[in-house]
Amino acid sequence: MPDSWIVLSLCSVIFFIGLFGVLVRRNVLILMMCIELMLNAVNLTFVAYARQLGDLSGQMAVFFIITVAAAEAAVGLGLVVALYRTLRTVDTDDIRLLRG
Repeated sequence: MPDSWIVLSLCSVIFFIGLFGVLVRRNVLILMMCIELMLNAVNLTFVAYARQLGDLSGQMAVFFIITVAAAEAAVGLGLVVALYRTLRTVDTDDIRLLRG
């Protein structure tokens, strides 16, 4: 396995790419993909630490994060479909108009 700092550097780069996408983009689908990218960076970090320490608890945490991410994707895509049927757009600026 490569040095742990290389893996952690890759994880941090992937996480910050996802964070940049969440902060900059306006499309809800792209926001959801960026959140998934951030979750996968955290998963990779957990797996790297679990392998480095020889412990399975990090891999069990990854299992739960993947489960939560799948539920988030299912609920999020359902909301996106409902919003698109109502507004005919998935732009976050237009969705803010629903506040009142």
